Amino acid sequence: MTLQIMYQADAFASELFSGNPAAVCILDTWLPEELMQSIAMENNLAETAFAVEVSDGFEIRWFTPETEVALCGHATLATAHILFETGRVSSDHIQFTSRERGLLHVSRYSDWLVLDFPTDPPVAVELPVGLTEAMGARPEACFLGQTDYLLIYSDQGEVDALNPDFFKLNQIDCRGVIASAPGEEVDFVSRFFAPRCGVSEDPVTGSAHTVLIPYWSERLKKTRMMAHQRSVRGGMLRCEYHGDRVHIGGQAVTYMKAELYLPDPKN
Repeated sequence: MTLQIMYQADAFASELFSGNPAAVCILDTWLPEELMQSIAMENNLAETAFAVEVSDGFEIRWFTPETEVALCGHATLATAHILFETGRVSSDHIQFTSRERGLLHVSRYSDWLVLDFPTDPPVAVELPVGLTEAMGARPEACFLGQTDYLLIYSDQGEVDALNPDFFKLNQIDCRGVIASAPGEEVDFVSRFFAPRCGVSEDPVTGSAHTVLIPYWSERLKKTRMMAHQRSVRGGMLRCEYHGDRVHIGGQAVTYMKAELYLPDPKN
């Protein structure tokens, strides 16, 4: 058996049992893809992140219980938090290399971490057939990013009241669906649903804010905003729009350090 240390942290959270939990494995070398997927399935969290140190930072990959994803914000935040907290990185900046979204950066400012991600500006599209029925309420407008639909509702109450039919939502051709509206105490609020990835509702979704930030920046005529993802666990995000990049700030708290006893790689 091979021993591997794994951590779990709550991202976009200032205290335990809030924000979005993510598992983090810092590897010496990459494990077989099938094994990483099995670990993520066993963890049954929205994402498990795997990172390997390279000359200019870390390579990073993310797996849901069912599939590998192109980008994950909260698990990147959790990975950076663990690297800083365990002393693996002594500076206040980490560069991550992702397979599909290029270079990602995380900077530390006291107890806040700021993701620097590429922007995913949404474009207006026709509402797909069946999406209103799946969401249970018709949005005011529909947009599409690289992988997610963005549905705009009139107010925070409408977003809070959404009760999607996940069987129907699973039939929509996309990674996930973002529901958003103006906030009552913040600039905007959101919820994120991704049953196709094995995540019915994600507690706090950093990658969704690469779509949300350019939309709300243009609509509100602001480059700095506060956002709240209104899941049961909830999470606050500091958002900045920088054209082709967005900054997404949040906190993180370590919950667990565990030992994994993994099968030896096949010869």
